[in-house]
Amino acid sequence: MNPHLAPVGVPDPAALPHVQRLCDLADPYTRGPAEDELFAAAMAEINAWHTERSPFFRSLYEATPPAHPYRTPLVHANFFKRHEVVSIPRDEVELRLTSSGTTGQKSQMFFDRWTIRSAQRMVARIFERNGWITPEQEVNYLLYSYEPAPALDLGTAFTDNYLCDFAPARGVAYALRDTGGGSHEFDPFGCVAALRRFERDDAPVRILGFPAFLFFTLERMRAMGLPPLRLPEGSLVVLGGGWKGHADRRIGKEELYARVTEQLGIPGERVRDTFGSVEHCVPYVECDHHRLHAPVWSRVGARSTRTLEPLPYGETGFLHLVSPYITSVPAQSVVMGDLASVHPGDACGCGLGTDWFTVHGRAGVSRNRSCAVAAAELMKGMS
Repeated sequence: MNPHLAPVGVPDPAALPHVQRLCDLADPYTRGPAEDELFAAAMAEINAWHTERSPFFRSLYEATPPAHPYRTPLVHANFFKRHEVVSIPRDEVELRLTSSGTTGQKSQMFFDRWTIRSAQRMVARIFERNGWITPEQEVNYLLYSYEPAPALDLGTAFTDNYLCDFAPARGVAYALRDTGGGSHEFDPFGCVAALRRFERDDAPVRILGFPAFLFFTLERMRAMGLPPLRLPEGSLVVLGGGWKGHADRRIGKEELYARVTEQLGIPGERVRDTFGSVEHCVPYVECDHHRLHAPVWSRVGARSTRTLEPLPYGETGFLHLVSPYITSVPAQSVVMGDLASVHPGDACGCGLGTDWFTVHGRAGVSRNRSCAVAAAELMKGMS
């Protein structure tokens, strides 16, 4: 068994039995009345947990109408860029992650053992369901993320390095090279060289990280007049992080996937986008129809940009993410800065029954920055 699939226990089994049961569900996309009842019970438990331990959350919860879904107040993700709020003693914090790059406002999120292990187990279960846990098969990694450096605590770097645990590494190349002093620099020629080197090997290639970096690498290959590569069978692309800061050069998802197939020889069903954030670590991974389905451990919705009221299927508003998995910070109901529309599971056709969402971009223009914004600045003048 992959160690990330191993059992993990909630901090207080007597207080959180339904949270434990929900997060122990092994099928990422099971659904039905029983799962809905379990989810609601788990939300009641996690609300009580944070109400008892967080004065901030207690004040919000007491002001929330009982008819509100799960009676859980909304907290905007930007709140965590300005405030450090925890529901556990500081000595129980096992991990601190930030959401932005070298400068700018940062979300500071704190994780106890249960919270981070629970989120990792969710990722592992989704990878297992897709057949992407291959302990017997070495792979070569090209990581479109930050090369490890002292004191690097960015959520994207943590996630991408964690994803390397699902297949043993024969070789690893980083797109963002550590240049010392807390700085990183995008290395497009190094990425091209790594892909050409990996093509000559018999091990599959796994490409993980920011889609914009992958696109700029493909553009550089084309500008250099390089012929298409044919990466070994079984190669996989798992993207995440968006195009923030380079919206003017963004290409559509379908076009990017077609370019990957054309220039790297990886079929479209082996190219998947993801959505996640340091404020809400539940993984959303595209199905083979390229839709972001909510796993059983979360619920997704869209909120009016004017009133924050829930919107029906198909209408665009702020993305609202709900999950009772998190015991360390009262972030079980987070409104993101992303605009999204939510759709019923049967509108996809992939066979997964849970709701899915489409991200339509960021709301407005903000000086708040994310990992992708900071990373995008490293690409200026290099593509």
